[in-house]
Amino acid sequence: ALHSVGVEVILDVVYNHTCEGGPEGPSLSWRGLGERDFYAVGPTGRYLDSTGCGNTLDVGHRHVLRMVMDSLRYWVTEMHVDGFRFDLATSLTRRHGAVDSSAFLAAVDQDPVLRGVKLIAEPWDIAPDGYRLGEFGAPWSEWNDQYRDQVRQFWLHRSPTTDPPAKIGWRLTGSQDLFHGRSPAASINNVTTHDGFTLRDLVTYDVKHNDDNGENNRDGNDTNYSWNHGVEGPTEDVDIAAARLRSIRALLGTLLLSTGTPMLLMGDEMGRSQLGNNNAYNQDNETSWLDWSLSPEAASLLRWTTSLLNIRRAHPALRQVEFFDGRPVGDGRPQDLAWLRPDGTAMTDADWNDPTCDVVVMFLSGELFSRGDPAQNQRDA
Repeated sequence: ALHSVGVEVILDVVYNHTCEGGPEGPSLSWRGLGERDFYAVGPTGRYLDSTGCGNTLDVGHRHVLRMVMDSLRYWVTEMHVDGFRFDLATSLTRRHGAVDSSAFLAAVDQDPVLRGVKLIAEPWDIAPDGYRLGEFGAPWSEWNDQYRDQVRQFWLHRSPTTDPPAKIGWRLTGSQDLFHGRSPAASINNVTTHDGFTLRDLVTYDVKHNDDNGENNRDGNDTNYSWNHGVEGPTEDVDIAAARLRSIRALLGTLLLSTGTPMLLMGDEMGRSQLGNNNAYNQDNETSWLDWSLSPEAASLLRWTTSLLNIRRAHPALRQVEFFDGRPVGDGRPQDLAWLRPDGTAMTDADWNDPTCDVVVMFLSGELFSRGDPAQNQRDA
């Protein structure tokens, strides 16, 4: 039914751990069938845990790898999904706890069923050597947390200690510094995900408010680069409310007009809030539910998001399949990409490395995609 209306399905899969938990957890499946084959175990006989869930599947073991591959093929051949997002994908590349990417990635790459579907890695796990952003290679795409953090910092958390604008330049243009040798589509750009603040809460709270989760507010990420605009939580101050809405629009505009693959958290297009809870997975109530009724402000945000998506769809320059060169696209034609200061002059190295610089102008030329139509040239530019 989804395919019939042009919607693809990407399944979020969690092959890195099971619900059996740590060694004191219940015996439900693999623990009773082959504990030392299926779970990564250290030299002392204790479980190795790179997932934070008590156990880690040893996908480097041939029986575990076969199980994972059979499952993936089933979802493609029988259920007709179009791809997968792999939770904590670094854990899938471990063998006896150590990162060894050859078995799993090679198995997927040579499989005639799987090598043609969309493959998206969450390129980290919680182990000290688990952060592997940019290392999965073609044909994989990867969640780009550097995009998330640097866009948040640029709009909400600017200070002399934050990254200079050179970093935001890389993020806006597909993160070639991270995904060199692949397409910009390898960068899954996001400002928010199911883990963390919603976009509304990102501009409404300075700190997380997870007390209802029953863990004394210890759960959830403490580093959010959020900004409450002067008041923690909801407010009736019209100026603060307007400023928060401007920030939401700026973040949506940055996300949906950046080069790469944009990922939008459902509900952000309507300003959904979780009341400051940035780890609401165990809240099966109004905190985590999506309210489909549209207030005037929610309707306005939805129109804004729709307009941004239509702009992206209409202009090929915003959907580059190759990285920019920064050179003219032809004789007498402008550069495909240019960076300007607010006064219209070119950015200098000093500007790029100035942490106090808070305005960057990005010019994209659409002439490479035009077909001799001067009016279209002007629109694309």
